[in-house]
Amino acid sequence: MVRSKALARCGLVLLSLWLCIQSVPISVDKTKEKPKEEELGPPESTDTGLHYDRYLREVIEYLEKDPHFREKLKNANMDDIKQGKLSKELNFVQHNFRTKLDELKREEMNRLRMLIKAKHDIKEGNGQTVDHQALLKQFEHLNHKNPHTFEVDDLDRLIKSATNDLENFDKDRHDEFKQYEMMKEHERRQRLKNLNEEDRKKEEEHYEEMKKKHANHPKVNHPGSEDQLKEVWQEADGLDPEDFDPKTFFKMHDSNGDGFFDESELEALFTKELEKVYNPENEEDDMVEMEEERLRMREHVMNEVDTNKDRLVSLSEFMAATKKEEFYEKDEWETLDQNALYTEEELREFEQQLANEENDINKKSAELQKQREELERKQEELDAQKLGLKQAMEEMERVKSQNLNADVKQPTAPLTAGEHAPVVPGNSQPLPPGHQQQDVPVPGHS
Repeated sequence: MVRSKALARCGLVLLSLWLCIQSVPISVDKTKEKPKEEELGPPESTDTGLHYDRYLREVIEYLEKDPHFREKLKNANMDDIKQGKLSKELNFVQHNFRTKLDELKREEMNRLRMLIKAKHDIKEGNGQTVDHQALLKQFEHLNHKNPHTFEVDDLDRLIKSATNDLENFDKDRHDEFKQYEMMKEHERRQRLKNLNEEDRKKEEEHYEEMKKKHANHPKVNHPGSEDQLKEVWQEADGLDPEDFDPKTFFKMHDSNGDGFFDESELEALFTKELEKVYNPENEEDDMVEMEEERLRMREHVMNEVDTNKDRLVSLSEFMAATKKEEFYEKDEWETLDQNALYTEEELREFEQQLANEENDINKKSAELQKQREELERKQEELDAQKLGLKQAMEEMERVKSQNLNADVKQPTAPLTAGEHAPVVPGNSQPLPPGHQQQDVPVPGHS
């Protein structure tokens, strides 16, 4: 799965920018100094999963370097950020940082242009219809009509795009997982069709046995419940469950010490519960399903505890949750195998979609094969014409050569004994054989 600590580092910065910098001390003296030109190193090796992840994190890093903007972030609230009020503070960011932001935007524009061109070429090469509107959506996080400078509108678009995309990120992951599960079942059924009756029966029995083995696991506590947290307290922290203290627990597992549980810190709390159900060495356990289970647990806790919906759990929210009735939930958590992920009708629709795609591919393949055969036929015709022309040229050269040799070797008729070559008056050259010299009358003679 794609989510990592970047969701806390930069994705959450755009969702709750002021929370991410509260722990950064601001020196009054330093704000009066002229800032030095700073080199922006490569972003941290984390990934939000967004296609503009690097651009997002680099913009955030530079904005945090500007004292004025950082101070505004500290005092901003969620509504101001989402409504674009914070974006207007970009007008007061110092010139050297604005210049760097301009460079970042130009690099991002170049990257997007290359990306769009590659996608366009691939689709056209495969004979697919190019959806230009879908391609243009790649530019929604910036103002592509102004490709040279980073303006207020660019920051506003970046905040809104990241907020929307991150909110839909989990939904997209659920959809991908559902497709994954349907594909697994489709492939299983296809394998069964290709088996004989005896082998099919054995395969079905093995499948049912694996399902039972996977379902046979210890009780899984409700994520975020007292029992679940006490289990972490005892097994991971090595402490007596009788001494469990929620506030101490929170501070122990707030790994970066910022006063909040981000999504990755929350998900780390569920490892013990997940190990009850999934083991990478077991044939019956699917690690892709384990990550989906982890996501479901995190969403459950966020829905119960994150009251201000900023995708972070503060200490006050956590303490308030420990006083709710749900905190003492004793019922077992229903795992994925206890929940229907799709209906039989949805599976049929999915298989029909696969069949349609396969038919389209086969049709396209047949068309390409036909085009290939036609091109090969035309190539053969061209090769035959080329060979004919070559042979004709060679024949012409041969005849020409023979004619030249015949002219050079043609003999002249020999003179008989006592015969003199006829002479033309005024010309010292003898006449050719067979020509006789005529008498030329001399004036004054009869």
